[in-house]
Order: sequence, then C-alpha cells, then structure tokens
Amino acid sequence: MTAFADLGLSDSTLRALQDVGYEQPSPIQEQAIPVLLEGRDMIGQAQTGSGKTAAFGLPMIEHVDPSEPEVQGLVLTPTRELCIQVTQALRAYAERKGVDVVAVFGGAPIRSQQAQLRDGGQIVVGTVGRVLDLIQRASLILHSCRFVVLDEADEMLDLGFLEDVERILTITPNSRQTALFSATMPPPIRALADRYLYDPVTVKVKSATLTVDSVEQFSVDVKSGDKAEKLVDVLRAERPDQAIVFTRTKIRCDQLYRRLRDRGLNVKALHGDMSQGQRDGVMLAFKGGRLPILVATDVAARGLDISTVTHVINFDVPTSPDAYVHRIGRTGRVGRAGRAITFIEPRQQRELAAIERHIGTGITPWAEGARTTPAPIAERPRRHSKPHLSRDGDEPQAKLVAGVGRAEGVEVADLVHAVTSAAGIDGEAVRDVRVLEHFSFLSVPLSDAERVVESVNGTPVNGTTLRLEIARG
Repeated sequence: MTAFADLGLSDSTLRALQDVGYEQPSPIQEQAIPVLLEGRDMIGQAQTGSGKTAAFGLPMIEHVDPSEPEVQGLVLTPTRELCIQVTQALRAYAERKGVDVVAVFGGAPIRSQQAQLRDGGQIVVGTVGRVLDLIQRASLILHSCRFVVLDEADEMLDLGFLEDVERILTITPNSRQTALFSATMPPPIRALADRYLYDPVTVKVKSATLTVDSVEQFSVDVKSGDKAEKLVDVLRAERPDQAIVFTRTKIRCDQLYRRLRDRGLNVKALHGDMSQGQRDGVMLAFKGGRLPILVATDVAARGLDISTVTHVINFDVPTSPDAYVHRIGRTGRVGRAGRAITFIEPRQQRELAAIERHIGTGITPWAEGARTTPAPIAERPRRHSKPHLSRDGDEPQAKLVAGVGRAEGVEVADLVHAVTSAAGIDGEAVRDVRVLEHFSFLSVPLSDAERVVESVNGTPVNGTTLRLEIARG
C-alpha cells in the first residue's frame, strides 16, 4: 500500500500530515501528487470528498518559498464556502513550513483582505469575483505566481464565472504550472484546458469508486402534489443521522423547508437568496452535527464536505446524470455506507432511465421497512427545543469580544458551538465570527446580547475558559 512518504514529499510536509492525522493517500492524491511535484500541468477529474485539496495543496506548498513575500500560489474556487474550506486545509498543511495562506472572498470587507495581502500571503485562495476585484485594485499582484489551481471548474462554469477565470489566467505568468480539477468535463471546460494548460497529464478517479459502490440507491414513484407528504414519510421511515434534501429552485427550497418545519422536523434551508451570515450559521450547525436535515439547492450546497451525511434525497430530479452523481457523492464518505433516494414523477421516467444508463446500474424502488439496521432519529419536536432568537436578518446586532483566539487553538466552529450550546440558540443567530491570534469577534442580536454573555461566560473551549463581553462603541 502506498504511503505519503513514497510520493516525494518533504519531511516538514510529512510531519504536517501526521499532525492532521492523515495516514494513507487517497487515489487522487496517490496519482496527482507525483505529477504536480514534477512541475507538470494536470487535469484532475474527481468529486468533492475525494481528497483533491491535499492532492493539489501539498505540491503547491512544496513549491512555495516562505522567505519570499510575493504571491506564489493561487487557488480559484466557485464559492465562499469552498474557499474557506480549502484555506483551512492549506493552513494546516503549510504550518510547519511557515507558508502564509490568505483567503479572499465576497461577502466580507475588502479592506481587511487588502490589509492581509499587504502583510504577506504566499498562497491566496479566493472566489473568482473577489480575486478579479483585488487584481483591478492592484491589491493582488500575480507576477510571481508560479502555481495556479482551478478547483471545481465545472461549478465555475455553472455559475457563469468562466470568462472571469480566463481573464485571471491571462494575468498570471505564462511559465506558471496549472492544475484544473473538475467532477465532470463538459466541452467548455475541456476547451479551457486546451487553451491554458500545457501538455497536461490527466488523472481521473472514477465516480463509481467514490459514489455508486458506497451508496445504496432507491427511487420513489410519486405524483407532484404528493411529494412533500411522501418526503415526511420517507424521513420518518429512514430516520437519517444527517440528510441533505435537494431541490431545483430557491422558491421550492423555502417552501419545502417550511412544510417540514411545520411537521415538527428539525430542519433548515440553504439557498443563494439567504444572507451570507444566515448561510454561514446553517453550514456551521450542519457541519457541527446539530442540524439533522438540510434542504438545499445545488449551488448553495457546493463545498459541503461532511463525512457524517447518511442520506441524500433528491426531492427534485437532478438536471443531468452528472449532477445526480455529484449529489449522491455527498453521502457514503470515508468508507461509510450511504443511501440516496430520488423522487420520480410520472413524466420523469426517461430521466430516471438516463441516470441508470450513466451509472451503469439499476436503481431499486424504495419500500418502507426495507432498512436492515436502525439509524439515529433525525426528527426532534420543536416544542421541546431551546429558545430561538429572531432570524429575520434585519434585527440590530451587538458585537461581542472573546479573549481567546488561534493561539489557544480555537476555531470559528468552536466558538459557534460553545455559544449555541450554552445560550440555547442556533447557528444562524451567531454571525460575523472572526478568530484572530489572541482574541475573537462575533455578533448576536442586540436584544439577547446580555443573556448570551451571561450564559456563555465560564464555558470551557479547547482547554481554556471562554469569556465574552459586549464591545462598546
């Protein structure tokens, strides 16, 4: 069995991998890391959850010189959530070498990101729009950038970012090394690779390895008007630990969320019309295991990489067979079994047949009681839940200061979990969380700030005691 030590990585990187608990490389890492260490351009076809961040991140860190302050590596991501996720991973890999990783994304103050770039940042991870904005403001200089990664390029295409991606690539040096990662390879992505990659090596991890073999797949024949009630039946029968329910539109997402909430299920929505603070709160609650059911659109759920998702339910049939594979790949992670259940309306039998042809196997009709082992209960009656703060997005906010930070090993998720657990609120009420070296900031609704401070003070976090106070002025 191949080990990371066999791939040509330096001792400092191998120690960093030990620090984060990595033992054996995944297939995409085993194939991609030697190619990228050689300096070759590469096309990597792999799903989210395959380990591709380490596949491109470790060679990038090997190529970076920490004594040079210029930007030497750039990772472009389609969403803020993926940007944050990639940044956290790269910082862990780069810590022992002393490489500085800066995240730049929309929905956050551009001035603070400009200040971070002035202070350093050999690797920049950013969303396409914010990267272009910073280039145009002369705050992000790429003339020394020798390594560029396009992460989830097909998602950039779906979101309409490909033209901006090309503008960024034309600004980077011709001598750069470029890696393009994409779950699927539609013609525009292939054309992009032909234009901007030089004699690339193609590394492909079959989707079947990632999804089909580890996910039991079922279909439910149902009339359009009966789908919401049938979903309640399915959720109660399946009792998922964590489930993502996919809808095609934001309106449908909101409607379904309200239907499930009114039936007493512990559920939240995630879609692009929500404020960034609301989306962050929902994501943190779901990643922290405090939220069992998430109703989401495809765009909003991009970047979700959570090993504890036991079920994916396609309330609406995906727009393509590729999208189906991408969706169900969010369960059955890290060797665990997962279940995918797709609702099929009478007029959608041809779409089901296309999916079956694409994955090379039939999809079994779902039947209640077909489970072989019980799963944890997902529904929790709302009447017994802790008090909820207002979520209208317009209420006045109070900024709180915590006397702990990165130096104490505290991360954003630690703070949010401590506050939500002690104060009896959910993640959506905790916004604008920033963790600095020795202290942190967060915001909660002004009307509840005093109660939050009183409830949280004295709470243990990572071996230290959390103390909050309201920031004055």
